[in-house]
Amino acid sequence: MKRLLTLVAAVCCLLPSLKSYANDNTKNRLIINADQGRHIISRHLYGHFSEHLGHCIYGGVWVGEDSAIPTVRGIRKDVVEALRQIKIPNLRWPGGCFADTYHWMDGVGPRQRRPSIVNTNWGGITEDNHFGTHEFMDLCEQFGCEPYICGNVGSGTIREMQQWVEYLTFNGKSPMADLRRANGRDNPWSVRFWGVGNEAWGCGGNMRSEYYADVFRRFVTYLYDYEPNRLYKIASGPNDDSYAWTETLMREAGPYLNGLSLHYYTVDWANKGSATQFDEIGWFKVMKKTLFMKELIERHSTVMDRYDPGKRVGLVVDEWGTWYEVEPGTNPGFLYQQNTLRDAVVAGINLNIFNTHCERVRMANIAQMVNVLQAVILTQDEKMVLTPTYHVFDLYKVHQEATFLPIQFESADYSLNSDKIPAVSVSASQDARGRIHVTLCNLDPHQPNRVTAELRGTSVTRFSGRILTAREITAHNTFEMPNEVQPAKFDGARLTGSGFEVMLPSKSVVALELE
Repeated sequence: MKRLLTLVAAVCCLLPSLKSYANDNTKNRLIINADQGRHIISRHLYGHFSEHLGHCIYGGVWVGEDSAIPTVRGIRKDVVEALRQIKIPNLRWPGGCFADTYHWMDGVGPRQRRPSIVNTNWGGITEDNHFGTHEFMDLCEQFGCEPYICGNVGSGTIREMQQWVEYLTFNGKSPMADLRRANGRDNPWSVRFWGVGNEAWGCGGNMRSEYYADVFRRFVTYLYDYEPNRLYKIASGPNDDSYAWTETLMREAGPYLNGLSLHYYTVDWANKGSATQFDEIGWFKVMKKTLFMKELIERHSTVMDRYDPGKRVGLVVDEWGTWYEVEPGTNPGFLYQQNTLRDAVVAGINLNIFNTHCERVRMANIAQMVNVLQAVILTQDEKMVLTPTYHVFDLYKVHQEATFLPIQFESADYSLNSDKIPAVSVSASQDARGRIHVTLCNLDPHQPNRVTAELRGTSVTRFSGRILTAREITAHNTFEMPNEVQPAKFDGARLTGSGFEVMLPSKSVVALELE
């Protein structure tokens, strides 16, 4: 609490001193067309991803019913409560690369009888399969979210995936439905979202796009809708800027798919760098790579538009986030990394981009939920810490199922050496109660940015705000100091005759609510 009060005081004291700078900053001009909203920001843009990787599942979510850590049927209560707070809408499982080596029947039935497996993708460790289909569905029910299951195409069979659909969703009498009942679940579950393989161009089989298009068509032919459950079939889409992959899938398999996945990580594969030890060059590089998400979505969407002008098929960004070197002393195969203010700004930028493109982007899943890559939660035995990225999801949850408000925005530049990027990222929505929510990120780690906003089609009389920032770009939360980076009340905005003005402190994420 003492650190939070110190942060609030620092931000409040800083704002008045920025007025002279604000008078010179005239480039950040925002127009919000509050009377032109037509598209809904699906709550599924705020989805999460949990793979059998490192301590995401075992230790992060599942500790078993005999654990001293408080659980509900072996699932950590603290993690469930934290994720319910940010209204997690869906959860992707069991991978990732792991999905194409996972055989679901190994993970059902009495736990003591389940065969152990070797996780050949991530660390070569042996897993006891105690977390399987029933445990995952229990986890989703505790979250109050929808399951998103990624089926095994790489090393699995059509029959295997078809039987998984039947096991989970069929209410009649059949071998798989009877097996589910024998394993303790009488009624079927509702499972809409199904990924037909993962990264077919890589760990999912090293396939050519033409070959995978045919494989996808074969698999989905035998994935049945057992009423009232209706499958939303997601194809393994492109890696980064592989526009030819999107072209092939839409041309050859477009009528058979409901969603096309896109994977893009903010990473320099030649030099990932440290998650916590970086300078402004490291900050700038990550911001620039994050902004590339906008170009990717727009160019893949352009390809999709040629074959699907009605936008029936959703673009599903089901793996996104930062990727750095693992923390010193940890297993390289576990992909455990810390999470700083830099990652919070990355999350804010990506979510603003997804909101803005909600007409085509229907789902997104940050990688990953707990203890892996850009995690929203870190755990260590009985301890749990919320990362700066978690707090961004908390600030942005107001956009879920709200109407996207079209904007026009001219941003000032953030320059470093001979390079430059937009200094500010923004998106806006209006919820069912008529409240307008505006989320803004200041990418500049040194300079504040004043944004002058005009509201068209409505007027407001009051507003409130919250901010996430810190004194250092490397600030992060640890198990010893879990509250170094957390939201605080924001008072750096004021109403004007035509809208509002907001002063964004450097390196900050701000959420405004206007009524």
